Amino acid sequence: MTKITGALHMIGTHRFALRALSFAIATAGLSVNAHASMGNLATSYGLLPMDIASAQGLSMFNEQASATYYNPSFLTSDERGEMTAGILHSEQELRASRSDATGDVLADSPSQHVLLGFKTNLSSLTRAERPIYLGLMLGVEKYGKEMLAFRSETSDQGQFLQFGKEPLFLNVGGATEVIDGLAVGASARVTLEASANLQAVSTLGGETSKEKLSVNAEPSLKAILGTTITPSKLFCNDDCILDGWELALAYRTKSAASTAVDANVIVNQTIPDPGLTIAVATIDSFQPETFSMGLQYKGDGWRIAGSLEQQRWSELEDEFKGDSIKDQAELSPSQRIKFDDILIPRIGLEYQLSRNFIVTSGVAYEESPLSTDRNPDLNYFDTDRAVFGLGLTAIYERTRILAFPVRLDLGYQYQRLLERDFTLVSEDSAGNTTDVPVTADGDIHVVSASLTLKF
Repeated sequence: MTKITGALHMIGTHRFALRALSFAIATAGLSVNAHASMGNLATSYGLLPMDIASAQGLSMFNEQASATYYNPSFLTSDERGEMTAGILHSEQELRASRSDATGDVLADSPSQHVLLGFKTNLSSLTRAERPIYLGLMLGVEKYGKEMLAFRSETSDQGQFLQFGKEPLFLNVGGATEVIDGLAVGASARVTLEASANLQAVSTLGGETSKEKLSVNAEPSLKAILGTTITPSKLFCNDDCILDGWELALAYRTKSAASTAVDANVIVNQTIPDPGLTIAVATIDSFQPETFSMGLQYKGDGWRIAGSLEQQRWSELEDEFKGDSIKDQAELSPSQRIKFDDILIPRIGLEYQLSRNFIVTSGVAYEESPLSTDRNPDLNYFDTDRAVFGLGLTAIYERTRILAFPVRLDLGYQYQRLLERDFTLVSEDSAGNTTDVPVTADGDIHVVSASLTLKF
């Protein structure tokens, strides 16, 4: 099958196919001009400022609404409800230096998000002996103007695997404390599976008539499970050596945004009934199956937490085999793109400077899951990353109207993409293949701010 870029560019004499398919996808609500990626907002940077500032080292023990993604059971840590509104801005300079190019910047488009979080105690709605908590987290690209960034392509210039525009992020879940010291939670990440079917009659000039178009976008729910154990509550009645410790476990199933297009076009005097049939299926914004374990210790006015996260990226190889654009099935096994399962260590620290100010910091090292440095057609780049974060929380107590203090969070994160060598494989119109050595690296700066009201 001919490789397709963005809006499924078809080549040859059938110009009507391009128009028909572009129209079908545009109607489906997909922003085909936006560059999306195999990452998502929550794992590429973090959701709320605390997640960003701690390099996600404290995310499994974040009592805010972002817990619905990292560890739903920690929604039980604060019985108060809350509403959070925030923004996130990411500046990216992704570089690929090569001897035959004048510049090395491959991508520098910013990623910008509106963040909304909500958490509430449902005790008044149920007769359950223990409180049940509900949480929701929402992130929308381009400050709310772009909900479904989507692009799937091969590339002669190269493309980064995990960075770019991030599509709609939506997570909703709940939690409860089963017994003292043991909390459990579950949530669902919502992704969309879009499909479009187009039938039309066309002239040789590409003018269509008798069009029939059907579009469908179905939500796909992917489970996230979490549990938090507080040993001092579980095993001790009074003060004991286990005071201050908390253990968290979480599991996320794999997920991906996807789209499928089926088109059937009859061309007058050229292609009679049943016409030309084109079928394309592709994925974007893949998230691997993930297992996480975290341990936290709380002191007097400070806390420190560490986590270890396993991401099973090897499953992406099978996803690509069924992808019409990133098709790997037609390549020999030695040429196919390969991914490794990886372990990501994170550590986060929080210190209370005063009654009203808290400082947060964290570090992480994220190994690249891309094991092949030569990926014909796709030409993906991905490197190891060193992540550093710093944040400040201000708590304003003298609110004359509100019942609880107002919380303002600021977070900054720097990611250094370490240098890695690749071989860029390109093919000209005559079918001649050229191999070009490329060194990929980059710098990413993320700033975020949020305002939280308790109730």
